[in-house]
Amino acid sequence: MGENVQTLPYGAWPSPIDAALAAAHDGHPEYVGFVGDEAWWTEPRPTEGGRRTLVRRHADGREEPVLPAPWNVRSRVIEYGGQPWGGAVVDGRPLVVFVHFADQRLYAFHPGEDPRPLTPVSAVGGGLRWAEPQVLAERGEVWCVLEEFTGEGPGDVRRVLAAVPLDGSAAGDRGAVRELTDDAHRFVTGPRLSPDGRRAAWLAWDHPRMPWDGTELIVADVHADGTLGGARTVAGGPEESIAQADWSPDGGLLYTSDRGGWWNLHRDGRPLCTREEEFGGALWKLGHRWFAPLASGLIAVVHGRGSTALGILDPESGEVVDAAGPWTEFAPTLAVHGDRVLAVGASPRTSYEVVELHTATGRARVVGAAHTDAVDPAYYPEPQIRTFTGPDGRDIHAHVYPPHHPGCVAPGDRPAPYVIWAHGGPTGRSPLVLDLEIAYFTSRGIGVAEVDYGGSTGYGREYRNRLRGQWGVVDVEDCAAVALALAEEGTADRARLAVRGGSAGGWTTAASLAGTDVYACGTIIYPVLDLTGWATGETHDFESRYLESLVGPFAEVPHRYAERSPVEHADRITAPFLLLQGLDDVICPPAQSERLLARMAGRGVPHAYIAFEGEGHGFRRADTMVRALEAELSLYAQVFGLEPPGVPALELTE
Repeated sequence: MGENVQTLPYGAWPSPIDAALAAAHDGHPEYVGFVGDEAWWTEPRPTEGGRRTLVRRHADGREEPVLPAPWNVRSRVIEYGGQPWGGAVVDGRPLVVFVHFADQRLYAFHPGEDPRPLTPVSAVGGGLRWAEPQVLAERGEVWCVLEEFTGEGPGDVRRVLAAVPLDGSAAGDRGAVRELTDDAHRFVTGPRLSPDGRRAAWLAWDHPRMPWDGTELIVADVHADGTLGGARTVAGGPEESIAQADWSPDGGLLYTSDRGGWWNLHRDGRPLCTREEEFGGALWKLGHRWFAPLASGLIAVVHGRGSTALGILDPESGEVVDAAGPWTEFAPTLAVHGDRVLAVGASPRTSYEVVELHTATGRARVVGAAHTDAVDPAYYPEPQIRTFTGPDGRDIHAHVYPPHHPGCVAPGDRPAPYVIWAHGGPTGRSPLVLDLEIAYFTSRGIGVAEVDYGGSTGYGREYRNRLRGQWGVVDVEDCAAVALALAEEGTADRARLAVRGGSAGGWTTAASLAGTDVYACGTIIYPVLDLTGWATGETHDFESRYLESLVGPFAEVPHRYAERSPVEHADRITAPFLLLQGLDDVICPPAQSERLLARMAGRGVPHAYIAFEGEGHGFRRADTMVRALEAELSLYAQVFGLEPPGVPALELTE
């Protein structure tokens, strides 16, 4: 490298990672499962309108996408969705049941044949939606979660466990769907059947709680006629979150509870492996799995403090042996068959891949969606895992990605520009993985710092609870503390700091621009901007009462809702910003963005608004992601005085 190194200002480094490349690598495999002894999973197709397909791995190792466009394997239950497919070998061939995004019906299909509908269409509100289908061929049924809208409002909805006949008799007849439970609980997860088929276990929770606040573990008896009876709560409560439950092969009830301050595994009420580590997480999607019991009695686990490892837990000794390999992060999806474990892992040098661990040999290998380097890995960022000190001396966890380019350095006259990334949720976390969106900036000479502010998962319940009543305060303070610490130590340029985030991170970004003078600009992506609107019917049912824990009960502290909302303090926003919004977003609707823009009009603050047709909450189409990334880079270029080669200029209006 030596003499070929150029000295160029930050932001002017030429990079082979363009926006199209970053967009093409957005999204990752999800929802792994076995159909017989074959591995299957869902995979994104950003260049095909952002749909998700099912992929099958044949015994000979060949990968085959099994559902062509326009099939889109994705559930809308609780809007964030959940496990959208299940399969089994029936009469010697695979039978797969899946949810199609466009009409939310359940379909059954044998590879090589056309899918056939199993459930009817409903014209009421959001219709009939399904998640976590399990094929019970011996019963001739699919057991799953049913979300049924009873009116036009987002809250006119009921959720029950249901059995759908496999013979298609319910395809035009809602009455042929057998409800397994009543709708006494607002939210339920799919049932897990005990090995002898005599008991079913599932999780339930009710407004105003979110599943990471408190859930109940319910067990019921399965009668010979397939009905459930004697349902009883065996664990959980308002301040105890059970993240997942399942049965061990000998009929013990396994579940992950945070009653000790961390999500740890329990069996029939007894902790199996008490550690200050998470063996569970936030149940944003129905069917997330952090553990899977093996036939041998061992348990596959996804666990860690911050980033996660894949391990095998011996419930007798309480010991965990982690799979060797490059992966620093495993997603909450697992499946087991014999002594094989399927998982999805990634690292700072690799995107998410389907990984298979053989417990007999301890060997882990990539079996699907294998990472390939689209550019020379010398351009990948090199993260630093850091802990900063925030207000009151509290710890703040973060990943810092300094500018990095194999052929460029900056002149030493001033530190690098930095963008603070606030994750969504806010009960989320920044995974330690290769993200070409981050590389898009770092390879051009712009640093990125991902902040796991107070309220993030992965660090115990106490850390998570820091945000209770404090949303718009603690998240804003923690991001600012990291930004200022980076400037103070000479890593970042105090005059060239930006903040960005999507969803709850969009809220933190807007609140940071309205409430601090730390940042020169910000990128606000499908945000929450108006708490009062959000609390009074502007969002979907799942999160409609979330603000009671994040802010406080609306009836008791309405002033707090106004006080903290960026839309109420548009006059305090003086830094340029970019606002990106999907027009089909039912979680953070465009009305909130439009309200802020109306109040910014004529105030002389340079800004841009780009709204995307056909996009919901979380952009999925490649063309959208390209436009969004290029616009974001152009904002920083204009505000920070950078000259990135070949990026279309974003027009800022006042």
